[in-house]
Amino acid sequence: MKKYFAEMIGTMVLVLMGCGAAVFAGASQPFAPVGTLGVAFAFGLAVLAMVYTIGKISGCHINPAITLGLLLSKKISGKDATMYMIFQVIGAILGSAILYMLAKDSGSSTTHTGANGFAEGSMLTAFIAETVFTFIFVLVVLGVTSKGANNQFAGVAIGLALVLIHIVCIPITGTSVNPARSVGPAIFDAIEGGKALSQLWLFIVAPFLGAAISALVWKAIDTEQE
Repeated sequence: MKKYFAEMIGTMVLVLMGCGAAVFAGASQPFAPVGTLGVAFAFGLAVLAMVYTIGKISGCHINPAITLGLLLSKKISGKDATMYMIFQVIGAILGSAILYMLAKDSGSSTTHTGANGFAEGSMLTAFIAETVFTFIFVLVVLGVTSKGANNQFAGVAIGLALVLIHIVCIPITGTSVNPARSVGPAIFDAIEGGKALSQLWLFIVAPFLGAAISALVWKAIDTEQE
């Protein structure tokens, strides 16, 4: 159970820190905003910190898409993959609950959750973005954690890759590339009448599709099969 609880804690931290940056310091916020770049670094640094904190316990997936990519690459068992995903979602809900309690009376102009979403008429764009950027992210994870890679700096590469992805994708969907990260905020967004729950399917299907494609591509291009 230790590795499952580690995934729960790691995902909670990711959601609280990343979405918290968007809620309290994102663009147009009244709290000395850090903007898109600052929010992107918040997500990346949260992952970086967790990689070196819980990596030795669970491998620090903290993302069902990464877990799926590793499952398809035969680096994790089906039982562990299922439990990882369940505890990742629980962690995301806990992180969102804490953030909602902190933000609901703060004066933030967001729905106090950092939920993902897309504008009317831009569903295809959002789907392509989430699929492609998840593909890139999971490919980085598979590469830097593979046999023969410089694993010592895997956390740095993974964290910076997430920063880069957020810089580009935040204006499109708010950036998910992580179904758990989307589920937690969507639940609390619904409390305030938001539409994140109705759009949640995209932020589950597209990242999973991107992860599956990534696993196939990595298997095809890896020069040192495990």
